[in-house]
Amino acid sequence: MADIIQLLPDAIANQIAAGEVIQRPASVVKELMENAIDAGSTSIKLIIKDSGKTLIQVIDDGCGMSETDARMSFERHATSKIRAAKDLFAIRTMGFRGEAMASIAAIAQVELKTRRRKDELGTRIVIEGSEVKSQEPCQCTAGTQFSIKNLFYNVPARRNFLKSNTVEMRHILDEFQRVAIANPDIFFSLYHNNSEIFHLPPGNLRQRIVGVFGSNTNKKLVPIQEETDVTKIHGFVGKPEYAKKTRGQQYFFVNNRFIKSGYLNHAVVSAYEELISKEVYPLYVIFLEIDPSRIDINVHPTKQEIKFDDERLIYNYLKVTVKHALGQFNVAPSLDFDTSPNFVNYTAPKNKIERPPISNQVPSSFGVPKQSALQKNNQKNWQKLYEGLDPFEDSKKENSSEPLTIESEWTDTGTIDDTSQSFTKQKKEPYQIHNKYIVSQIKSGFLLIDQQAAHERILFEYFLNKIKNQEQYTQAELFPKTINLPPADVPILKEILSDINKMGFDIKEFGNDTFIMHGIPAELDNAEDEEKLIESLIEQYKLNIDLSSSIQERLAIVMAMNGAMKKMGYLTVEEMQSLIDRLFACEIPFKSPRGKNCFITYNLQELQKRFEG
Repeated sequence: MADIIQLLPDAIANQIAAGEVIQRPASVVKELMENAIDAGSTSIKLIIKDSGKTLIQVIDDGCGMSETDARMSFERHATSKIRAAKDLFAIRTMGFRGEAMASIAAIAQVELKTRRRKDELGTRIVIEGSEVKSQEPCQCTAGTQFSIKNLFYNVPARRNFLKSNTVEMRHILDEFQRVAIANPDIFFSLYHNNSEIFHLPPGNLRQRIVGVFGSNTNKKLVPIQEETDVTKIHGFVGKPEYAKKTRGQQYFFVNNRFIKSGYLNHAVVSAYEELISKEVYPLYVIFLEIDPSRIDINVHPTKQEIKFDDERLIYNYLKVTVKHALGQFNVAPSLDFDTSPNFVNYTAPKNKIERPPISNQVPSSFGVPKQSALQKNNQKNWQKLYEGLDPFEDSKKENSSEPLTIESEWTDTGTIDDTSQSFTKQKKEPYQIHNKYIVSQIKSGFLLIDQQAAHERILFEYFLNKIKNQEQYTQAELFPKTINLPPADVPILKEILSDINKMGFDIKEFGNDTFIMHGIPAELDNAEDEEKLIESLIEQYKLNIDLSSSIQERLAIVMAMNGAMKKMGYLTVEEMQSLIDRLFACEIPFKSPRGKNCFITYNLQELQKRFEG
């Protein structure tokens, strides 16, 4: 039998390697920026077109390369970072595998211009699909310029798997922010389609965090600092009251390298125990310095997963450090004497405003003037659930501020309205359990309704209907409010601004990172903080951006989640009945927009079996 094992051609081997190293445009950004940092750059400029699908360009003022090194940089496993296997456990550079440039050159059209400061001429190399098209001397500034054009041009299947421009740009911004935060002493700028998104001058860590996340971030930061014989920990964590419902501002750096670690994240969250609820996530930017021999970073091609020789010890050090910093903050605000006076102003958080009655949150006309055939059919079907209930005497009690419970109010009764056939006229009053659930009796047993999930479903269909019908009900602000956003969030708000305004907002661009809010939806007139609402809207949009649903549906979900009542909230009997009425008038009353059950049905046979044991 003939031999069947053969060596793969370099072009194919490089494409296979590219599948691991280069997953999307953001992977190219990460590799090129890390190489620029390893080259000793003090200024790094990133230029993006069409979210990296057309062009990714990185320009640095680093050490540059000789003609020979420029050519060798595109060879597989060619690296200046290590010489022997033992060097893997003493790595302090960002890159070291020697796979990135060969992988990029295999699936894109690449142009490299580079010059060392001592050389009069630089080198220009053009490579397409691992094939060198030209190599020649050229005039260029000292440093290196990489231009990556038409990523995956020769692998159409991979190109087809790329997400929308918004999604891909979001990943690029994530990589840019990680590198920029880790190196506050380097100037960074980012341009997308000829618009400057970031302009980050050198400074200290606090200034860099504020530059990346926006000016409002400064008041949220609590410094942490601890040094032991094993590790040195420093950075910032967020004050508990500024924790968000969405992830996105959580960063770990080990020896200045961004890493992902659910285990260390658990340590930080544990330090916030009893300070924040489980549904929110605190901000943190934490740096750990540790002897490279105590960690293994050669775990994954992206180098974002590492192994510690004693992970439990690092966990305990981290938890204690964060807890200690938060404890000091509760006694007296911490000061950062290295920062500019402009960055130490503190503004007390606004007092929360009590939630208005549910009847004020959703217009009373909701679902009535424009009912679809499906909604009308739903009402008829749900009406049957209440048919056949026995009449009983009226013994209503006055509403009190105390929550209703089964033990104290189970015998409370209501009057049947025999003149109406609407299911919305309940024959027995509903009851509330622990300010979270509503019990509604039906002829076959009873319904247990999750009041928050039900309210989300009601508001979701309400807002979606408003967007589709372009109905605007705006409550004008007495004094227009200024909204300052993180630079990375500005393009997102611009993209969804027209749809947001269709829901009743009146927001206009004011230049740079600033927007002016002239009005809000009438039903959100009592919102706690309009700026926080917009921030939450953007965060939730980013979380749901990969979903197949339309922009309108995603925004309606976000508005429903922000507008819905809190899980724990006392409701009057009238409010409970109103909630039930509107839920069963929805086109899809069974599930909340997040997929949670709005209610559970219990029948008498089930109850009987439970008592029989």
